Amino acid sequence: MSASHTSAASRVAAAVLELEDVVKHYRGAGEEVHAVDGLTLQVQPGEMVAVHGPSGSGKTTLLQMIAALMQPDEGTIRYDGSDLASLSARQISDYQLQDVGFIYQRFRLMPGVSALDNAARKLLIGGVRMRDARERAKPWLDRVGLGDRIGHVPSEMSGGECQRVAIARVLACQPRLILADEPTGNLDSARGREIVQLLGSIAYERSAAVLLVTHDLAALEIADRSYALRDGRLIGD
Repeated sequence: MSASHTSAASRVAAAVLELEDVVKHYRGAGEEVHAVDGLTLQVQPGEMVAVHGPSGSGKTTLLQMIAALMQPDEGTIRYDGSDLASLSARQISDYQLQDVGFIYQRFRLMPGVSALDNAARKLLIGGVRMRDARERAKPWLDRVGLGDRIGHVPSEMSGGECQRVAIARVLACQPRLILADEPTGNLDSARGREIVQLLGSIAYERSAAVLLVTHDLAALEIADRSYALRDGRLIGD
């Protein structure tokens, strides 16, 4: 079931992700760049929200702040009601390992390691035993269409297949918040649409919140809401 079928009940539940007046500015080439400038957004459980905009518009900066990989200059980012700025280093580590899943533009797969063990990697880092991690990762490789490639290493797979392994690695941890940075960038249009539909389905099935940034206009049609990021602010729905 796609994200567009999210129940009305989930939409009135407490937001998984809340951003309030978030600001991030940079100095570069003699001018100040307003990557994110007073941005406010909520993403509910079971909902997929898409953000689009040209390269350099601040989309990746936005995701990195939500993932606690950088701090905003101003404003508040809350996960499940907790202000990320108030969390300890240990709590941030737990948040990044257990609660948030980040699908990067680059695969970040380990060379010479099978698709199955790459998909199980984050579980292993989180302390899950190898056997259990593999058992949890394999169904997600099946779901992204790689059930017959679990023994292949990255050098034996296409770019699109490597991207799907990276997506399975995130989904195997069953995070409540999924951040996707151009998840269809290395996929053909048909496979890209399947992956976006899968993310929407995961949001619905597990009451997760999905925020994806994309150039893929087809992804905007699948999302529950979509916005353009211009001059650091969200525009339109």
